[in-house]
Amino acid sequence: MIDIMNKIEKKLITIFADLDKDDQNSLAAFAEFLLDKAKKEGRYQLEEQIIVKISRPKEEKVVAAIKRLSATYPMLPKDSLMNQTASLMSEHILKGRVAVEIIDELEILFKNRFDEHNI
Repeated sequence: MIDIMNKIEKKLITIFADLDKDDQNSLAAFAEFLLDKAKKEGRYQLEEQIIVKISRPKEEKVVAAIKRLSATYPMLPKDSLMNQTASLMSEHILKGRVAVEIIDELEILFKNRFDEHNI
């Protein structure tokens, strides 16, 4: 895995890990407050929120759809989608659900997560 965190990000994670649950919640709330303030003041980095439009092929495999949607929504943390994505993939492989149905649900999942991410 490529280490893409800078020193400040690593320091914040270390500090966060050393705090008790109440202080972790306070730190998270303060970070959300700062983000909201930055958005209101126009200092929010919108370029990270740009959806990369990649058209859906007529015939697509589920794995290819997951890769396409990950590229379409590069700003979404992959770990936040892993459980639901794996569950849908399992339904396709183990239960025989049609790929088109699974991909439709993946499209909705990624779009909804993007919408939640931008609130």
